[in-house]
Amino acid sequence: MERLGTGIGWRPEIADAVERMPGIDWVEAVAENVCPGHLPESLRRLRERGVTVVPHGVSLGLGGADRPDEGRLAALAERVEALGSPLVTEHIAFVRAGGALTASPHLEAGHLLPVPRTRDALDVLCENVRIAQEALPVPLAVENIAALISWPGEEMTEGQFLYELADRTGVRLLIDVANLHTNHVNRGEDPVKALAELPLEAIAYVHVAGGFERDGVWHDSHAHPVPEPVLDILTDLASRVSPPGVLLERDENFPAPAELEGELAAIRRALEAGAVERVKAELRSAGRAAVREADPSVAESGALARGDETGAAGATRGASGLPHPQDAGAARQRLGLAQAALLSALVAGTPVPEGFDRVRVGVQARALAAKRADVVAKVAPELPEILGADYRPAFLGYAQTHPMTGGYRRDALTFAEHLLHAGRPGDTRARRELREWWQDRSGPAPRSRRPAHRLVRATRRALLRR
Repeated sequence: MERLGTGIGWRPEIADAVERMPGIDWVEAVAENVCPGHLPESLRRLRERGVTVVPHGVSLGLGGADRPDEGRLAALAERVEALGSPLVTEHIAFVRAGGALTASPHLEAGHLLPVPRTRDALDVLCENVRIAQEALPVPLAVENIAALISWPGEEMTEGQFLYELADRTGVRLLIDVANLHTNHVNRGEDPVKALAELPLEAIAYVHVAGGFERDGVWHDSHAHPVPEPVLDILTDLASRVSPPGVLLERDENFPAPAELEGELAAIRRALEAGAVERVKAELRSAGRAAVREADPSVAESGALARGDETGAAGATRGASGLPHPQDAGAARQRLGLAQAALLSALVAGTPVPEGFDRVRVGVQARALAAKRADVVAKVAPELPEILGADYRPAFLGYAQTHPMTGGYRRDALTFAEHLLHAGRPGDTRARRELREWWQDRSGPAPRSRRPAHRLVRATRRALLRR
């Protein structure tokens, strides 16, 4: 696997700072935010300097019950080619559910949701990964995700699930140590055990990110400094293997460049500490080998001990059993029904499926609605501008009864239409501006594409606000 080195997530808000940062070997860009025909100048300059750019997809939904969408795969492949990337990454998650497979309404999560660690889910995921691998021009790596909720009746640990996925498909792994910490706090999963069960040779690179804890729940925000427990997990990983690359993720609340550079320095120190422990372990192992070679009786007792250890490891890794041949269509339908029921509870207010923690599902549902509000405000900044302080409560109220069925831009239009049908906002001027905004974007050819019309609207808005 190609050595990547130390990197940082490239975001438009910190593009200039990233270009000036010392010691940046590579960057990762959210694939869906990159237009192949119009690459940001910052990414162009980085590439010209020899900095590797890796596209990181968020919308394939490889863990979903449906087969990967051909259009999304083609778009991802196009971005790989445009960026000249040596690999591409995605997530082990589902992001949508319902539709023809389950004869139920199509729903979008707008977020990465965990797949159940069951035989059905693994079989479907493996097939989806193979489909993606065949469609993409470079190797694929998939990332473990953070979760607030656990599926009932899981048959494997995360380490076992990832081990079998890599073994059956040959896919590389993107290990997010921050997500291991999140799952430790939220689901009681031991990160040390997860690392012990991983196929370390399959690791493509590692993510490091920050978050925060509230009311006993860890939120993987990517908007806070990297905490010590995450760096400790990174050190543990580095004591077992030298990861080909490590990358700092930050998506919001961007600090000063010096603070980001400080976090990168802390990551390097954690890697160095792990490397020291790895060398010590290798020296101890070499010493034991020398003793066994000199004394056959020690070698025999050591072999017995190693046999016990190997047997235990083998039992752990094989606890989920070998792949079971079964009807892939039936597995997809069972998984689809389960995922649709959970997503409907999260975004449409239907009853929580049996076996789930209702409190945690409620926390996740509120988090999804809050994220929708934040993203819609970014893709349609005119809406919070027009609605002012009423934007967020109005959107959260709308989200309770209106699940997202398309992308965020469609969500913004549907939200505006919902308000207008309800005679809102109450302020006449704001309602007129909202109607103009909606009309301008809801037709097949938005009027705002005409420069003269844009000028008239901008002038009118400026005059009204005086």
